[in-house]
Amino acid sequence: MTAPASIPEIAPPPRATPARRFMRAFASSKLAMGGLVVFAAIALAALLAPWISPQNPYDLMQLDILEGRLPPGSVSGTGMTYWLGTDDQGRDMLSAILYGLRISLAVGICSALLAAAVGTTLGLFAAYAGGRIETALMRLVDLQLSFPTILIALMILAFLGKGIANVVLALVIVEWATYARTARASALIESRKEYIEAALAMGARPMRILFRHLLPNCLPPLMVIATVQIARAIALEATLSFLGLGVPVTEPSLGMLIANGYQYMLSGKFWISFYPGLALLATVVAINMVGDHLRDVLNPRRVA
Repeated sequence: MTAPASIPEIAPPPRATPARRFMRAFASSKLAMGGLVVFAAIALAALLAPWISPQNPYDLMQLDILEGRLPPGSVSGTGMTYWLGTDDQGRDMLSAILYGLRISLAVGICSALLAAAVGTTLGLFAAYAGGRIETALMRLVDLQLSFPTILIALMILAFLGKGIANVVLALVIVEWATYARTARASALIESRKEYIEAALAMGARPMRILFRHLLPNCLPPLMVIATVQIARAIALEATLSFLGLGVPVTEPSLGMLIANGYQYMLSGKFWISFYPGLALLATVVAINMVGDHLRDVLNPRRVA
């Protein structure tokens, strides 16, 4: 009798890496992917504004005040078409929006990242130090969060004055507390786990425990907050600029462009404020769509 043929072993399929599982889960939402595509297109257009804009809207040599407040689709004397019309200074609104997006995105992203760095560091330190230091820092966080964000920002800018750097500083001051509270809460949960006790038993230094062990495991909720805070910072900066306390007129953002056309709304020149407002709305909604789904994907209770 012949020996039965051996059945070859079938290797199990390779398991997906955490990064691949994350990308797969994130791509499962069409709304989130649509928001990501819209935001990427807006960011790319803002980055390439000096090369794709029909004109430099803040170069006085390219402006003609006689072509101010032209409706969308008008053609200039030089043959250039103003697809979104012009403002009261004769600036092409499409070009002004692209340049304004550069300021708004820069302020929003820089302020969110700086606030995340400051708030996360203080939150981790408060959770690790404990005692009076933790109590003092958390009472400061509670005190700041009890006041309206826009009120604190207005008070800071009323004292510091206009300017991009001042706006970023004001937004960092009003945003860091949210990161601190979240980082402290996450660090308190992680600090009770065995790997932290093992690191302490091995004599690891406090800075290594904070930033090598605690921080990576506290990142998921902080990433969600950072995404949402970028949209919030863009909206806050637009509000401050609309009120006249944000960026200066020489470096206008979307909020300043909306403010420039507000006085002409009742006279029918709606496009001066409408199109910058539409660009602001699209940017904020796209970022919030990404952040909302990111929260669901990074939820530790989510069933894979």
